[in-house]
Amino acid sequence: MFVLSASQMNKLEDHAFKNGYQAADLMEQAAIAIFAELKNDLCQFSPQELKNPIVLLCGKGNNGGDAFITGCYLLEAGYLVLAVQPEELKNCSALCQAARKRFELKGGKVVCSFEEAPFALLILDGLFGIGFKGEVQPPYLDLIKRANRSKKPIISIDTPSGLDSSNGFVQTIAIEATKTLCLGAAKTGFFFNKGWSHVGKIQPIDLGLPFSSQIKSDYRLLTLKSASSLLPLLTRDRHKYQAGSVTALAGSFSMPGAALLACLSALKAGSGIVKLLYPEEMASLLTNSPLELIKLCYRYEDAPFAITALNEAKACFIGPGLGRESQVKALLKSVIPALNIPTVLDADALFFLAEKEFLPTANTIITPHLGEMQRLLQSSSPLEISPNLLKECQQYVEKYAVTLVLKGSPTFIFHPQQPIFISPVGDPGMATAGSGDVLTGLIASLLSQGLCCHDAAKLGVYLHGLAGEHAASILCSYSLLATDLIAYFFAAYKKLIAAKYEQEA
Repeated sequence: MFVLSASQMNKLEDHAFKNGYQAADLMEQAAIAIFAELKNDLCQFSPQELKNPIVLLCGKGNNGGDAFITGCYLLEAGYLVLAVQPEELKNCSALCQAARKRFELKGGKVVCSFEEAPFALLILDGLFGIGFKGEVQPPYLDLIKRANRSKKPIISIDTPSGLDSSNGFVQTIAIEATKTLCLGAAKTGFFFNKGWSHVGKIQPIDLGLPFSSQIKSDYRLLTLKSASSLLPLLTRDRHKYQAGSVTALAGSFSMPGAALLACLSALKAGSGIVKLLYPEEMASLLTNSPLELIKLCYRYEDAPFAITALNEAKACFIGPGLGRESQVKALLKSVIPALNIPTVLDADALFFLAEKEFLPTANTIITPHLGEMQRLLQSSSPLEISPNLLKECQQYVEKYAVTLVLKGSPTFIFHPQQPIFISPVGDPGMATAGSGDVLTGLIASLLSQGLCCHDAAKLGVYLHGLAGEHAASILCSYSLLATDLIAYFFAAYKKLIAAKYEQEA
């Protein structure tokens, strides 16, 4: 899915209208899709809870019209619905006026303030559309405050009201959405400044708008549909070497856990055989390593052994827990230029890469977080997610011909001469030690199963995020460990497989 600014989205809609699309038809189509999403959310409530109304927050523009028409479908389905619209009808857009009248003819009630709404089941936010900028003014200021304080699920239509959908600024207050149903395209403001803290889960809704070649977008949103299309092919007659072999150069006496996490991740992600190259002093720490892991001891001064072992695999990863001692630097300066297989560089390998001790080889994926990216870009000040930073990252991958995964919330994926992909999945509980090591092993596994660097990075990031979401839903965001992510790889895979079968049906 494209990621567009508000002005780009307006141009896309204008292009659609010039090609015969009607605003009223698009509003109807959007309402039908929003209703379908809401029905899925309403399944979680008990019959007793469903006695409380779904509260619509309706502005005076077409966003309010979307909410009113969705309310009509909810009423027809037998749900209790109450609309809050502080604006007089005469001040509303023509489509919003027509939608409200239709809602009232269906038996829907409209009140002026949130105080008049009884205890809400959930809230559908249709106050402001993507054209909103600046400060939220009364009476909407109090309305948004009360909605946020209600602690009820809030579903925003297209964008959380009060958020600048182009740059993510919030000048006064904005809806804290549980989920945002983005119509036609995700908006750039979701991913910058305060946007990510307000959008909640992003659910794309495709309106089938004809795209104009005149609209240039640097960003794409990874979706369940697009990620599922990247799944490696499974054949009934494959053996473990066809399933993919990964070799890791990772770990040290003080940091064995990073290596073991990444190796276990590669195994659980589907690789048929995983080997760990470990230094002699780490041997005593491997007694509780996964039974399926093959362990090969190396000496720092024996670079030829490491090179041969790594190149025998279909893919490798280097860096987690290696340390930054001089013997590690000397080893990597010899090993990395000699690699001829797809490689993931992470952690301490990125430290030496930033020191320009070596250059990345062909088919390399690097997976820095913001601190590591700061060193790679040789920036003197801490980095913040911004369009300028993303442009610098894209320039880096063009210069060095690598695939770059900028880890964070959200995560961005860069590849030479390709748009910047954004992964909208994940959970705050994933901000825990070892989560990045798990991602490294996962991506290396997908490389070993035959995916190219760009596809392995995209699918790996998406799987990682889905696993985190599922783990948090079963356990708790406050108590997630990196091993929990690995434990729920199966659930992430099953969700992607189901989506793939649905497309093929």
